[in-house]
Amino acid sequence: MQLHTLRVIFKFWYNDTKKEPRMIIRKLFKFENAHIVRNCSTRRCSENLHGHSYKVEVLLESDYLDHGQMVFDFGLTKLHIKELIDSFDHGITLWSGDDPEYRAAMKRYSKRWVELPVSPSAEQFSRVIFRMVERVLECSAMQNGERNVHLHSIIVHETDTGYAQAFYEDACNPNMGKLSLEDFRFSDAVREEWRDPQMWEKLLKRTPLILPRKV
Repeated sequence: MQLHTLRVIFKFWYNDTKKEPRMIIRKLFKFENAHIVRNCSTRRCSENLHGHSYKVEVLLESDYLDHGQMVFDFGLTKLHIKELIDSFDHGITLWSGDDPEYRAAMKRYSKRWVELPVSPSAEQFSRVIFRMVERVLECSAMQNGERNVHLHSIIVHETDTGYAQAFYEDACNPNMGKLSLEDFRFSDAVREEWRDPQMWEKLLKRTPLILPRKV
């Protein structure tokens, strides 16, 4: 009886945890950004403004292919996803919990800035970008037979030797810091370079983004 019970438990566990095979595609984006990572162990990073040449890998997955026999056309990632990631380029990323005088000075002397509710470490960048790309996909009205397209993970390379990778569980983990999209702030200079300066407000309201049939 005990052996039978164990077999039943294992069967339910296996059926609950196994996943259908899904194809993964990867799109690489790059941006240059400055920051300070407060409270980290490395003094050069925690006490000095510095920058990195970031590389961001967006990994999408699906168990279907569209009419072009693709998971998701890379050309479509160059629209809203690229615009949001490019918001960090040639700018400074600020933590809303940092010193108010420092934040005010950076906003005064830099037109391109993004302010986040978490410190801009590689780990938090991966979580932040995960939440942004996830919302874009949720709002996207796809036109070319795309089905079940989901965000697998985000990898942020801060240097050639160090990166952070975030999955859904990481992006939503309160132990890593609360991430509310309503707390993401973009400067006017960043917004003005978007095709639609109201893009972020529309994403917050979950306004459908009608993807073009051709790009």
